[in-house]
Amino acid sequence: MSDAVNLQEVGKVQQKTWSEGDFAMVAGIVMMVAEELAEGLDLVPGERVLDVACGSGNGAIAAARRTWGDVVGVDFVPALLERGRERAATDRLDVDFREGDATDLPVGDAEFDVVMSIFGAMFAADQEKAAAELLRACKPGGRIGMANWVPDSGIGEMFMTIAKHAPPPPGVKPPLLWGTEEHLRELFGDGIAELTVERKAARQAFRSADHFLDFFRTYFGPTKVAFERVGPEGEEALAEDLRSLVEKNNTAGDRALVLRPEYIEVIATRA
Repeated sequence: MSDAVNLQEVGKVQQKTWSEGDFAMVAGIVMMVAEELAEGLDLVPGERVLDVACGSGNGAIAAARRTWGDVVGVDFVPALLERGRERAATDRLDVDFREGDATDLPVGDAEFDVVMSIFGAMFAADQEKAAAELLRACKPGGRIGMANWVPDSGIGEMFMTIAKHAPPPPGVKPPLLWGTEEHLRELFGDGIAELTVERKAARQAFRSADHFLDFFRTYFGPTKVAFERVGPEGEEALAEDLRSLVEKNNTAGDRALVLRPEYIEVIATRA
């Protein structure tokens, strides 16, 4: 089996994984990241914006408030797209939510002034195709904005902890590579004229470590599936490792559990 076929199969598995739980609940705790990226992209009315792997629409909705509409959101989980439509309708915003994959976007070439992705395209099985699609959809001189978790952050540690117990398929590049400037420059290559990368922190508050575990086991597809994969004989070890990790990173002392995982805000100019 070729690498391409293998990555296609991995993509199908990922679609099922991200359909588990309810990622819209998880998206709620990183909503401010979308708002900050929309500000960093300096969006103005009249610009056409694409939000790739949009989930329940954090980026698309943040963009629509600044451009007064003409925004498209693409994701491969229909339930999340429906949640995005509900949110946009409630706020009376013009957002076109479409089903599609980050590696095969249902949009035309150079159709958008701005292409953004918030903790989304970084999880595509085929990283080169995802990067190529971000470039393809963006007009020359347009902007590509991303928020990507970094390897040496709490979220990075969480994914590595999960991978230790439930390893990913062989041959798949770690999503956390998107959180390094070097890898971004490799992926985008000559397709970009400029690149700025700023490290930031996202704040996530929970009642306790047990609240964190219950929340992610219920709503976050990758964690939910990982616990299913390790089964009853491995779930306590995985839970204990995750509990120890978040307690180590807690910044709230005895009051609660407050995490501040770091990510990079990426803004690139399309060549």
